Amino acid sequence: MGEPAESRGYPAHWEADVVLRDGAAAHLRPISTDDAERLQRMHAAQSESSIYLRYFTYKSTLTPKELRRFTQVDHVDRVAMVVLLASPSGEQEIIGLGGYDRIDGSAEAEVSFNISDAHQGRGLGSILLEHLAAAGRERGLRRFSAEVLPQNRKMLTVFSEAGYEVQRRFEDGVVLLEFSIDPTERSRAVMEAREHRAESRSVAELLAPKQVAVIGASREYGSVGYHLLQNLVEGRFTGGVHSVNPEAFEVGGTEAYASLAHIKQDVDLAVVAVPPERLAEVVIDCGRHGVKGLLVVTSGLDRTEGLGLDQRELVRLARQWGMRVIGPASVGLINTAPDVALNASLSPQMPLRGGVGLFSQSASIGVSLYAAAHRRQIGLSAVISAGNRADLSGNDAMQRLEDDEATRAVGISLESFGNPRKFSRIARRLSLTKPVVVATSDVTGRRLPPGHDVRTTSAPQGALDAMLENSGVIRCGNHDSLMDVLQVLATQPLPAGGRVGTLSNSPSMSRVLADAAEAHGLEAAHLDGSLDLEGTQREAAAALAEALDTMLGAEEVDAVAVCLQPSITGEHHDHSRTILETAQQHPKPVVVSLIGILEPDVPLNHVAAAAPVLATGSLQQGVPVFSSPARSMAALGKIVTYQRWRRQGIGEYRVPPDLEGTQAQRAGDELLERWLGESVDGADLCRLDPGRTDQLLEVYGLEAMESAPFDTEDEAVEAAERLGWPVAVKATSSHLRHRLDLGGVRLNISDATMLRRTVAEMRHQLAHYGAPGLEIQTMAPIGQGCMVRAIEDPLMGPVVSFGISGDAVDLLDDWAHAVPPLTDQDIRQLVRGPRAARKLLGHRGLPVVDIAAVEEVVQRVALLKDNHPQVASLELAPLLAAQEGVRILHAAVDIANPEQRTDSARRAISRW
Repeated sequence: MGEPAESRGYPAHWEADVVLRDGAAAHLRPISTDDAERLQRMHAAQSESSIYLRYFTYKSTLTPKELRRFTQVDHVDRVAMVVLLASPSGEQEIIGLGGYDRIDGSAEAEVSFNISDAHQGRGLGSILLEHLAAAGRERGLRRFSAEVLPQNRKMLTVFSEAGYEVQRRFEDGVVLLEFSIDPTERSRAVMEAREHRAESRSVAELLAPKQVAVIGASREYGSVGYHLLQNLVEGRFTGGVHSVNPEAFEVGGTEAYASLAHIKQDVDLAVVAVPPERLAEVVIDCGRHGVKGLLVVTSGLDRTEGLGLDQRELVRLARQWGMRVIGPASVGLINTAPDVALNASLSPQMPLRGGVGLFSQSASIGVSLYAAAHRRQIGLSAVISAGNRADLSGNDAMQRLEDDEATRAVGISLESFGNPRKFSRIARRLSLTKPVVVATSDVTGRRLPPGHDVRTTSAPQGALDAMLENSGVIRCGNHDSLMDVLQVLATQPLPAGGRVGTLSNSPSMSRVLADAAEAHGLEAAHLDGSLDLEGTQREAAAALAEALDTMLGAEEVDAVAVCLQPSITGEHHDHSRTILETAQQHPKPVVVSLIGILEPDVPLNHVAAAAPVLATGSLQQGVPVFSSPARSMAALGKIVTYQRWRRQGIGEYRVPPDLEGTQAQRAGDELLERWLGESVDGADLCRLDPGRTDQLLEVYGLEAMESAPFDTEDEAVEAAERLGWPVAVKATSSHLRHRLDLGGVRLNISDATMLRRTVAEMRHQLAHYGAPGLEIQTMAPIGQGCMVRAIEDPLMGPVVSFGISGDAVDLLDDWAHAVPPLTDQDIRQLVRGPRAARKLLGHRGLPVVDIAAVEEVVQRVALLKDNHPQVASLELAPLLAAQEGVRILHAAVDIANPEQRTDSARRAISRW
């Protein structure tokens, strides 16, 4: 199994920050000998009942021997973890303890828990169980058992609701529990549901505080502290507002306090606008006074050498007291709910109340998005600016906005990813009920903006885009496109399909509309869309209403695009109210574009006739107006594509019958750990030899055809006799192995004479390629060459790629990518994703290959890669797809010691 157990040392990678059931943060880590005193203090604070339920007897204190046993563990056969929170004095205290002891060297361990009386009901038991199970699986355990007194209903509930298949029996007055700790579909679902509830509540507490303190509030107009306080007060926040400034008696019409200690109410949210060098003392003071969360407007923490906290220290310090952090360099939080009316931001105005939730990262982008929403009159439910995103992320925001009944569409601007696998998982679930519109740049994930301290990706170009596409999000390449799409989603119902009717008072513009529709994947409905708007304004409005009503009522129309230009005199009439009133009588979306407008005061790219949302989750009243037909159709096209994805569903996670359960994963882990332990000098990357490659593939039901390298012509003939005629001769070089056109492959060699001649010719021909080695392989059936690659990416984890062998991948980079786990639908799209994949489906008379067999191979590779981060890269090239079945002609596997993935079978918030 690789490294000896006794030399593994302290498993630092088990440390994690977690979100508790009530939304607070806490730190979980393996126990250490330094925890003895903390454990004694926790025991002393427990009730007699709690002590009895844990130890089956009462003991007033723990003996030195017991403390040594509990705190001195080997992290292999005896494991214990503690959850820590800081007390008001700043001392880290144990609020929960869980551990296991392996039973007689077997694959089973007895597990136990002890939760502080003061912190019961916060979900500590279930969190500890998840982390202990993950550690146990890493150490080769398969089952947990426990002995619980019948009256300990809370602990029995922890086990029964964990999602595992728990067997229980009653014996000698004790309930005996046993269960496998292998993850199941139900246990994963339970974990994700608990994670969702906790993280949603964590953000909800910040968006709806009862008491807010502005630390750094100022009387100086133009200062950040002045405007933060002013905006909170003038926004009519329904809770209490307090200013903290030790040098003033009154700030912004509110009494100023020297510190949090002088405020009588419990502060929920601290808005922090102090110089970087004061941030540490402010965070500590907030922690000691029970503040739930910090909104840090302070910037420059990435440039604070010698001045105070950096961003990592800020988050670490805040989480010691259970506080979440928004920022640093945030421009604020907004909640437009009437019963909250929170404007803890630098925006002087509350936005229009509506159904769009906005999340952004860097401060400048946050300002830009809010300004665009305000200018366009898009109604918002909530705005979260994460600034440098040191803690609270887009994943947290999506968890909350999914639960928020007032939010019907979500807009996200991403400049970096902290946990893209988790993002994909949450976004896919959220997108099934609410549109998620995401703006990213071409370098998102590859280059970090200032202040962002996360991993970057080295995956192939397009892998991140594929992950977003599979998540169901509406991808936009810039913020104008993001706001265009949100403008439609905020005001219009989702289209039933992609058939678009066009209306215009210009025949040429009708054609432009139809062309724009087709350019964005829509189908122009062949209906007369000509408008005559000459005459009085009332006559024009009546004609428009009649034509629009007819178009919307047509069965062959799913949406209507209107394009209007001024009358022949150049006069523009505002028909938005007429369009709105007519459209509201039909469950179909309408988009409008205006062209030829000369008046500078006529707004474009906005919601005309805008009015706030009146009912929870309802559409904002208004008409989306754009500056061009192309812009309106681009937004509508993206929404239609999303609606198709949503109706299609995400497919099912299917596993070949021989790979059900965890036997393959365990077998693969055993092989890989052993091989990694045997790698020379602990090399970072180790290429498996053909024998070991075949062993690993066999675990997942994959088999590569045998090939035999040779040095002499006699060895080649001997290998051919053993493998069977006819044979193929191939160069061993990866860039020549499948290139018939470059002379790297010779086929259908039927006898020894022909083989000897072929070997001589190939060596002569390939000399200018550096004289690569040659190998013999028996001939496979005729088919189409494909390539499957899988890598372990530091940011995204497993990435699987599929392409068609030859120039398509070598010159045109024609790959499709996906991030496991993959549904049957994901695999189908992956195999059909490359442009050259039509060659598999009978293109221009080519035989149709066994596409189901290709998909099964891809599925097995995806499972292998998802289960084993130790596999740094895997390549099947070529994979020969025939009319019946597939053949793997060559396989290569590199292994390495893996980094910890950003999404795993245990709950944890990103450390940085």
